[in-house]
Amino acid sequence: MAGSSSRPSALKKFFLHNLSAKVAAIPMVATVLVVFIGCTIWTIYYSFTNSKLLPTGKFVGFDQYERLFATSRWNVSVINLLMYGAMSLVLTLGLGFLLAVLMDQKIRFESAFRTIMLYPFALSFIVTGLVWQWIMNPTLGLQGTMRNLGWTNFTFDWIANPRMVLFALLIAGLWQGVGFCMVLMLAGLRGVDEEIWKAARVDGIPTWRTYISVVLPMMRGVLVTAVVLIGSGIVRLYDLVVALTNGGPGISSEVPAKYVYNYMFSGGNIGQGLAAATMMLLTVLIIMVPWAYLEFGGKGRK
Repeated sequence: MAGSSSRPSALKKFFLHNLSAKVAAIPMVATVLVVFIGCTIWTIYYSFTNSKLLPTGKFVGFDQYERLFATSRWNVSVINLLMYGAMSLVLTLGLGFLLAVLMDQKIRFESAFRTIMLYPFALSFIVTGLVWQWIMNPTLGLQGTMRNLGWTNFTFDWIANPRMVLFALLIAGLWQGVGFCMVLMLAGLRGVDEEIWKAARVDGIPTWRTYISVVLPMMRGVLVTAVVLIGSGIVRLYDLVVALTNGGPGISSEVPAKYVYNYMFSGGNIGQGLAAATMMLLTVLIIMVPWAYLEFGGKGRK
């Protein structure tokens, strides 16, 4: 009896503790439940229907998914995203860290350089795409300018070259994202205790070895944050592609997000678009769930 009577009091104490904070969190919790979880369930459900202009179709099982993977446009878009994502993640982290190391040398005009490097991140991907579209335009851009100056053999037509168009996207993406990664890395470097550097110098450890073996492991939290932010930007890559290449030439720069948008709003095939969106969600879950388990679940067992 004593144990049963203590349970209501414990529950009451739990709900009354930080009551104002719990009340303030209600809108956020409701938004997560309705908007994120609710819309996710809605998306998955209607991906198994033959809905066209409106989500009113009948259940057709895995027909939309079979059609999805039989479409060359979708397969090309997935390969493009994998290639772009791998190059973008490695180069953004690498260049961001190198720039942060250079900036951490207490150089003159550091604030000015940091602002210049971070400025592209303040622009939208639409603006970035349009700027680089002008630069890479074979007629009006850098190629045309250099040829007008006498360099008649100069070629920089990457946005019109199916083999090079992904590298054109990569250049524009790096131009916008490296500065932000640099700032994150610089914040992590500034958080390293000066005594560690002194001890490394006393032990005769080379500077590059100190960065790799000591500093980088200490910046694990910053690195994880950078990877998550960069990875989320890669998965939802859309506006940069639309502004810079519009998926061309042909379908050589198509990406999954553009495929989803085109089928849902331009192609009038909601079922096919939602099937593609569900596969994007599944890909994210396959990557994030094991990572979250190893990051948080493993620590709970120790």
